[in-house]
Amino acid sequence: MGDGVTVINEPRRIECGAPDLRVQRGPVPIGYIEAKDVGMPLQKAGRSEQLRRYKSALPNLILTNYLDFWRYVDGERRETARLAEVQDNGEIREVEGGVQAVSELLDGFFAAEPPKISRPKDLAERMAGLAKLTRKLIEETFHHETENGSLHDQYQAFRVVLIPDLTHEQFADMYAQTIAYGLFAARCNFVGQRFTREHAAYDLPKTNPFLRKLFARIAGPDLDPRVAWVVDDQAHLMGKTDIAAILKDFGKHTE
Repeated sequence: MGDGVTVINEPRRIECGAPDLRVQRGPVPIGYIEAKDVGMPLQKAGRSEQLRRYKSALPNLILTNYLDFWRYVDGERRETARLAEVQDNGEIREVEGGVQAVSELLDGFFAAEPPKISRPKDLAERMAGLAKLTRKLIEETFHHETENGSLHDQYQAFRVVLIPDLTHEQFADMYAQTIAYGLFAARCNFVGQRFTREHAAYDLPKTNPFLRKLFARIAGPDLDPRVAWVVDDQAHLMGKTDIAAILKDFGKHTE
């Protein structure tokens, strides 16, 4: 389903808090699917802290137990469809019209296009959600990797250069905020066709060599793939942003 669509399932990402499936067309992310066990009530899954985090960060999301499908758009449940039901004897039986209903829900999911952002408030809210998700991924990845891992090396470097008593949680928070700020600053200077995380360090102001070096270190081509996907999504969001409109009223106080 969906022309040119790739669906990615990466267990190492999932164990660190990523959704089960990442759906993209070419390099462009379309949306995400979180799959629970067959028959698990989606009402319960939809109230979890994990789903709240996903809904605030991922504008096109499906939650499913393989029988029921709930689609969230910008954090709100917009569509639901039921494919089948579990009978008293344990058998699964398709509900009337179920295949058609799920197909229509998936058609809407695949057809979604990230909106172009032109208001500072909208950009701030989207980036905040992604930054929180990034922070959680960094925390989980840090705990899953060995002491020789890249995040542990960077954590020790932060403690030596910046804050000697830095905790793991503070490190993850600082890391996520640096990425968000660095991408925004780079996007303000960017001139070109496609804004990417790998090239963002080159677009940062040369008047801030510390940020350029730090960003190249923490968000460059060697970024852990368990974290890189969400940073790439932030870069894609920035690429879709009308930065001229954002900067036009940037810094003005409004209600």
